[in-house]
Amino acid sequence: MERSSDYGAFMEKFVLKPSSSSHEFPLNGLTFAVKDIFDVNGFVTGFGNPDWARTHSAATSTAPAVLAILRGGATCVGKTVMDEMAYSLDGDNKHYGTPTNPCAPDRVPGGSSSGSAVAVGAKLVDFSLGTDTGGSVRVPASYCSILGFRPSHDAVSTAGVIPMAQVLILWVRNQHCHGFILNEFIGPNKPTGGWFARDPVILNRVGRILLQLPDVDLVRPRQIFIAEDCFQLSSIPNNRVSQVLVKSVEKLFGGDVVKHLILGDYVENKVPSLSHFISKEIKKQDYGIASLAALSSAMRLLQRYKRMYLLDLIGFIFYLKRRYEFKKTMDFGILAIPTVPGRPPKLNTDPTTLEIFRAEASSLLSIAGLSGFCQVSIPLGMYNDVPVAISLLAKHGSDGFLLNVVETLYDTLQEQIAISE
Repeated sequence: MERSSDYGAFMEKFVLKPSSSSHEFPLNGLTFAVKDIFDVNGFVTGFGNPDWARTHSAATSTAPAVLAILRGGATCVGKTVMDEMAYSLDGDNKHYGTPTNPCAPDRVPGGSSSGSAVAVGAKLVDFSLGTDTGGSVRVPASYCSILGFRPSHDAVSTAGVIPMAQVLILWVRNQHCHGFILNEFIGPNKPTGGWFARDPVILNRVGRILLQLPDVDLVRPRQIFIAEDCFQLSSIPNNRVSQVLVKSVEKLFGGDVVKHLILGDYVENKVPSLSHFISKEIKKQDYGIASLAALSSAMRLLQRYKRMYLLDLIGFIFYLKRRYEFKKTMDFGILAIPTVPGRPPKLNTDPTTLEIFRAEASSLLSIAGLSGFCQVSIPLGMYNDVPVAISLLAKHGSDGFLLNVVETLYDTLQEQIAISE
């Protein structure tokens, strides 16, 4: 099929039918695609790079996440393009081309799960699988105006998924670190399986299968925190982002649920060890939020592995996961932030401009990346011909709760979007 008809989303197409046929399966009749980072028996996992594909044999088994979806009744129709070795938020690939953003063709589609997002946004499949370490589901979901879910750390099996940190993990194991230290150290650097959908009901169904969750009734959120300083980073007016959410929440759950928060101050006060990561460069920045930029800095250092920071990073992440008081505050609560700080960058944007945008985006994305929270990016329509999105985060293990909230909120959000436009 020509690129124009599939938006350049696919690496290769094939058909994997469900292991058995039944109208009772929750995903019966639905189609999906998988990022070319998941193993599929009989196919080479290309990892976005032709040299990698050429030097690796075909997979001899299929990733458990893919198998679970097939057992749920869906049909897989192919593998999708991704950023080279999953290391970008833009969605471009110099070897295989950049998938075309279906709702903003002059803008990047977002990465690294670019093809998976485009396939859903272009209505080529009903849903798709991706991975998210630093934003690779959330960013393309926001750029392509679809739903994207990043589950809690380790909630979805990543067996049969190429990790970003193979060398790092081997080095730590060779140092005979204790198991709990190893898990804490590599946790934020492991790929987290995520998924995309246009329909919140399908998003929820896919999640129930991947997370092995029963169907449960909605639990009313006790509090939804609006991170005011994070929304001030956005170039999109508040009446098109945070106020759409606030009015929807007030209509469904009541005004007492909505709370307001200066997230940067909260993080700085509650995580004193973060001061080690607030560099002089961060303090000099005239954009962003210092404490969140420090979170992003810690995440990048961990991903790139600088040995001189090893002990500080282990201590910081251990503290963050075990002591971080967000977890108490957000018991049955939700944090609302912009998914990204503004419009998707245009294709071939000046690198300096891109760097500032990525720094601000990483500050927002690192919250879930280092805390292990689950996060969903929700489309809020178009503003000046570009897609707008908002994100909701909940504490680790609250995935089913968050999926239910999204399904419940979605129609009311669409009503408020129409009013705001």
